[in-house]
Amino acid sequence: MPRLMPDTGPQRVLATSNFVYTVGSGLYLTAGVLYFTEAVHLPASRVGLGLGIAGLVALALGVAVGHLADRYGARGVYAATLVVQALATAGFVLADSFWPFVLAVTVAAGAKAAGTAARSPLIRHYGGDRPQEFRAYLRAVTNVGISLGAVGAGLVVQVGTLTAYQLMVIGNAIAFVVSAALLISLPPVTPLAATGGPRWTALRDRPYLLLTALDGIMAIQFKVLTVAIPLWLVGATTAPHWLISGTMLTGTVIVVAFQVRASRNVDSPTAGGNAYRRAGVAFLVSCSLISLSAGIPAWAAAALLLTAVVIHTVGELWHSAAGFEVSFALAPPHATGQYLGVFGLGAGLAEALGPALLISLCITWGRPGWYVVGALFALTGLAAPLAVRWAQRHHRAGQPQTDSMEQAQAA
Repeated sequence: MPRLMPDTGPQRVLATSNFVYTVGSGLYLTAGVLYFTEAVHLPASRVGLGLGIAGLVALALGVAVGHLADRYGARGVYAATLVVQALATAGFVLADSFWPFVLAVTVAAGAKAAGTAARSPLIRHYGGDRPQEFRAYLRAVTNVGISLGAVGAGLVVQVGTLTAYQLMVIGNAIAFVVSAALLISLPPVTPLAATGGPRWTALRDRPYLLLTALDGIMAIQFKVLTVAIPLWLVGATTAPHWLISGTMLTGTVIVVAFQVRASRNVDSPTAGGNAYRRAGVAFLVSCSLISLSAGIPAWAAAALLLTAVVIHTVGELWHSAAGFEVSFALAPPHATGQYLGVFGLGAGLAEALGPALLISLCITWGRPGWYVVGALFALTGLAAPLAVRWAQRHHRAGQPQTDSMEQAQAA
């Protein structure tokens, strides 16, 4: 990374808050499911059902809470979502049966989705001339925080007692509270006046909705490293099982080191569309290499998988940079929270549906499924520049009216 801390005070506050939050998230992402299955003794199928319900409910909250952040101030709304997430997470300790579990994880997932949207106006306001680059910096910080949380979760899993798991849950909740408390030193952001027209403008912006859908399809790639490769490595290759951790670590290091640099070169929506296209090609190549790792010696399988992970992570850098650019650049400043809440719907659907799709195609079907998934990513990348051009025309058509209204308000 070019620097360890951002230049301005507000950016440092946001980065520190994000770091603390993601350390807590790393605890849960690594061992949260194990807590409910091993410590609470809920059946894995019921845990999966509950997480699916929570994911679907969370989709609806991002847009609504993002709109509240636009209208009433992003700092307070974002801090409130962190507190709610902390309380819901602490409630995991009391969730000793299915429905209390569903209630707790649904509230937690909803608060998480809402917080992502509510934070967007803060990133735009304090991100300087290039909030997209600051968003990339936060993603690098996120990977560092989650990695540290994963180390702590590994210790908890090693101990394996109910008390250890409960302490992990409480530690997760405390991290969210501390993350919210850090925001107190952040200067509040004055909401921008709405420019008239319908309230839910993002849901009527068809080009932006198309970009949301395309980004959501490509966001399935995030589950390739965390779901498909581990299952494929264990079930279809002779590669050593410790390589699962190796692939995760390889991807994390590349993101931490190069996400800011990759985003710096994606400095316009047009560049974002081209980055989507490059990402699609990279994912096609990586999926093809993964498919070839079956039925060959262990050393060759390991070499192919590591090469595929490197190529895939380069595609991930381009995909993330493209998403940061188009989502911010094509969203009107007065409705940043609402628009970024809508853009998050694509990633939310990928989170909910991606694992099942990858398992059915890549694991159950096998080698041909990897080529199908790679082709899906490549075709999505090819469609992205066309969608970006449509969105740019739509954005420019609405810009003169917005500018005149802002000038009238200033007068």
